Amino acid sequence: MLKEQLKQIKDRIHNAAIDCGRNPETIRLVAVSKTVAMERVKEAIEAGVTILGENYVQEASEKIQRLSIYPVSWHFIGHLQTNKAKYAVKLFDLIHSVDSLKVAQELDKQAKKNNKIQPILIQVNVAEQVSKSGVSVGNAAKLINNMRPLTNLAVKGLMTMPPYFNAPEKVRPYFKTLRELRDQIKKEGLSYVSLDELSMGMTGDFEVAIQEGATLVRIGTAIFGERN
Repeated sequence: MLKEQLKQIKDRIHNAAIDCGRNPETIRLVAVSKTVAMERVKEAIEAGVTILGENYVQEASEKIQRLSIYPVSWHFIGHLQTNKAKYAVKLFDLIHSVDSLKVAQELDKQAKKNNKIQPILIQVNVAEQVSKSGVSVGNAAKLINNMRPLTNLAVKGLMTMPPYFNAPEKVRPYFKTLRELRDQIKKEGLSYVSLDELSMGMTGDFEVAIQEGATLVRIGTAIFGERN
């Protein structure tokens, strides 16, 4: 069942890329495994999942430890509190949700202690929803500029969580805004950031996200089923 669902998602990612003239290889699937039982996560890895996305440091820590024999990449996609930065740096290959200079400074400090350059994405609150984390569109470039001295961080791109709609087309403007913001910041020629990654799109709208330039799509429900 899980194997079949995963295959369907991979096929849809492939087809969405081809349909809009993109190379499917440039889009990676992040299987969102928060609150999913260890055995199911293991099953997903054995079915071909290579990147797992977790929202909670403590829960992820146990999974990463127990599944360490598998050559998978772990991404942190939840809201990161400063006091969890030291654990996040040790556990995750990519942190999607950096949204303040304070969090960035703490990650940089902890990465330095671990002799690591920590790859991160900047979370942008495109819709400016009070309930969501993220820097505003207007302040994103400034935040990235202020991070220049943080030499143990590597800013790889942007991430967003748009409002939920039943109709994927309604989400398109938010994905488009993130891509345009990325292109605009790239034009500023900041040599210390690469900004190649756009983390956007989930189970209900990832095909539209791919059309708008997503390189990382975060999919949980369509792979693991509804959460309790």
